[in-house]
Amino acid sequence: MDHADAVPIAELLNERRYLLDVAYWMLGSTGEAESVVDETYRRWYGLSGAARRQITAPRPWLAKTVGGICLDRLPDRGAADRRRGVRTQAQDTEGPKQRLEEEVTWVLLNALDSLSPAERAAFVLKNAGMPPDAVADIVGRTEPECAELADRACQRLRVQRSRPTTPEQHEALACAVRQACLTEDAGLLSSLLCPDATAFFDGGGKVRALVRPVHGSRQVAHSLLTLLARHPRTTLTTQSVNGRTGLVARYDHQVAAVISLDIADHHVAQVWVVLNPDKLHSWNQSPPLAAPARTRAPHSKGDRWS
Repeated sequence: MDHADAVPIAELLNERRYLLDVAYWMLGSTGEAESVVDETYRRWYGLSGAARRQITAPRPWLAKTVGGICLDRLPDRGAADRRRGVRTQAQDTEGPKQRLEEEVTWVLLNALDSLSPAERAAFVLKNAGMPPDAVADIVGRTEPECAELADRACQRLRVQRSRPTTPEQHEALACAVRQACLTEDAGLLSSLLCPDATAFFDGGGKVRALVRPVHGSRQVAHSLLTLLARHPRTTLTTQSVNGRTGLVARYDHQVAAVISLDIADHHVAQVWVVLNPDKLHSWNQSPPLAAPARTRAPHSKGDRWS
């Protein structure tokens, strides 16, 4: 036996528990977490003794391996369905306290399911205490990009935890945002945004759009008013975007930007601006003559700047 491999039992158990926690929050399934951690230790013992001795800090190496395996499995969204089946079977034997704890975990896991794989990985690994360089290595992005992904995940989770708004309240706020943009009222627009609001601009490298998210109500208001500056050939309408009222900007009747709004506590928390022409292609297709235009909501309103 190589005495360098000897580890106190408390460290062994804490290490495995930590790895299981990381894998569980990444994938949302106890069974998958066990599988990932088992695979991680198989890879550890697949190394030669000399290679293992060169790893001066085994726990970060193991955590990095867990993160990489989980990220490979994240595109499989079946974890939520598997959780749903396990939870149904377990409900009858849970006590009130256990059910409450399970419900909290359930809500958070379902919220995590709404994140992209990169957002979820950056968020979970950062909150697991992994160093920024290790997170970047696992996710395959730069450290600043991973920090942005984690921040975006926090924003999205915060929106989902906030008090829900009715479709009517969402529409009213979207109409107010549109009116503030039409009148170029920066103060009004800022007041409709959360103080820590964030705006994301997706140009897809096809137009000269902002490449970094904009943070803060005043900065977001300024970026929107700059983007939607007055022009006689531009119109702004409220329309259904992803099932909720959003904004659609047209230039010479061609859709140039589609804006969706995430609302938290009756203020706009996030603004998502799609400017990528490829993603707007379906918005600019003429509908068949016999069919109604499905992208226009019944409440669609528009004004032309003059």
